[in-house]
Amino acid sequence: MACTAYSVGNSPRLAGTRATRAFFKYNINGGSSSSVSFTGYRTWNTLSSSYLKECYVSSRWNFVVRASRNGGQRSGESVLSDKGNGNAKDSEERVVVLVIGGGGREHALCYALQRSPSCDAVFCAPGNAGIAQSGSATCISDLDIADSAAVITFCRTWGVGLVVVGPEAPLVAGLTNELVKAGIPTFGPSSEAAALEGSKDFMKKLCDKYGIPTAKYRTFTNPSEAKQYVAEQGAPIVIKADGLAAGKGVIVAMTLDEAYEAIDSILVNNAFGSAGSRIIVEEFLEGEEASFFALVDGETALPLESAQDHKRVGDGDIGPNTGGMGAYSPAPILTRELQSVVMETIILPTVRGMAAEDCKFVGVLYAGLMIERESGLPKLIEYNVRFGDPECQVLMMRLESDLAKVLLAACRGELGDVSLKWSPGSAMVVVMASRGYPGAYKKGTVIRNLEEAELVSPAVKIFHAGTAIDSNGEFVATGGRVLGVTAKGKDLEEAAARAYDAVEAIDWPEGFYRRDIGWRALRRKQNTGFAAAAAAKKNA
Repeated sequence: MACTAYSVGNSPRLAGTRATRAFFKYNINGGSSSSVSFTGYRTWNTLSSSYLKECYVSSRWNFVVRASRNGGQRSGESVLSDKGNGNAKDSEERVVVLVIGGGGREHALCYALQRSPSCDAVFCAPGNAGIAQSGSATCISDLDIADSAAVITFCRTWGVGLVVVGPEAPLVAGLTNELVKAGIPTFGPSSEAAALEGSKDFMKKLCDKYGIPTAKYRTFTNPSEAKQYVAEQGAPIVIKADGLAAGKGVIVAMTLDEAYEAIDSILVNNAFGSAGSRIIVEEFLEGEEASFFALVDGETALPLESAQDHKRVGDGDIGPNTGGMGAYSPAPILTRELQSVVMETIILPTVRGMAAEDCKFVGVLYAGLMIERESGLPKLIEYNVRFGDPECQVLMMRLESDLAKVLLAACRGELGDVSLKWSPGSAMVVVMASRGYPGAYKKGTVIRNLEEAELVSPAVKIFHAGTAIDSNGEFVATGGRVLGVTAKGKDLEEAAARAYDAVEAIDWPEGFYRRDIGWRALRRKQNTGFAAAAAAKKNA
């Protein structure tokens, strides 16, 4: 299945040098004791204390160089590799990739990049214990991703030819700006373009100016004025912190009292700090939510496969909003016809509008949509300027294209030449979270049987979002959302069965999960089946 790229003008080319080639040269300069390893595999064989080499022999062979900084100066060549039919691809461009971030989304990106034929090695900073243990990337836990100079130095030292920024915070802070200025290809928008997520007020004003369908709204900094507007509009109504609030800055108030409480919490009690210095009060839309993703190179947009997540913490979509408790792909509600509508009425006007504002967007546009119950048409709820979490997990499980090559094409303004290949069937991720999330929760609880859970099926992969290794060598939970248990299947039913079988194999008494991920899609399929059966009976 291939997706078509949509172009809205001539594509820009990113200025900068290509820092990669089939034989990658690097130098290790003297300094304090530290080490970095190129590895896609779990085990290293030590051949010398200062200059380590490993030969991993299989049908996909690699000769990989690992070097340690020990005060002297060494140089070497890496990597000879064939990830296809056994013939070395010296003539093709190869790239070393640095993924910024350390959650489940970044684990999924590392997993897809490590499988990319054009990718020689994957680093992840800071990464997490699960990423490191799985062999999806080499984690650089001590690289300060808030220090752009340190990131640039690392990229130059290790010949990084592509940086993929996972979380929104470094994007809003301007990491991409500094990397691009240094000539390092970076997938992710500038700080100016990241305002699409960093400020809901900015996004709403862009929608107003360029005719992008969204919910009616007003912006406030004064709590009394906000309450007066809420009283005029009535409930239910939605209150949003303007800035980044780790996925917790949206309150769906079902009563006026709940709305007033939310306004006070954000504007008076500073629940979200500077992110809540102003709020958006937005009409409540009825319908079904869906997630739509498109890669953008500044002028051209390439839609990804559809996905749908579950924001509420409890079964049946009840309880407070979270960062996401599960997701599945494809999302039946986003038919091909509806996806075309989203591209033409929401994504492309956004790309054109950002370019017209001298703020070209390069990266992934993640549109949170509401498919309205009455009209059946999409409205934009919010934009994120990075891959969704946990939607990224199901998308990366289904992606069969070379992710590194695709993201480099986006950096260079060449998405018009790209098509994407996806595996048939479905994928589902079930998020396992610490009890108490999204409120207070206990850290350091032990998680067992993860390897056994992945052995439930070859189609199962567990992505780590918040884990560490304790002094006993066991995985422990360090966050709210901790694991993304992901599976593929020929259809959603099979993907769900495999994912939940794996979840049930995990021994973590202090964790919890929703038991109904995918319920809307499964209900829609069931209703469609009933309707088809009734029609067949009527025509018999």
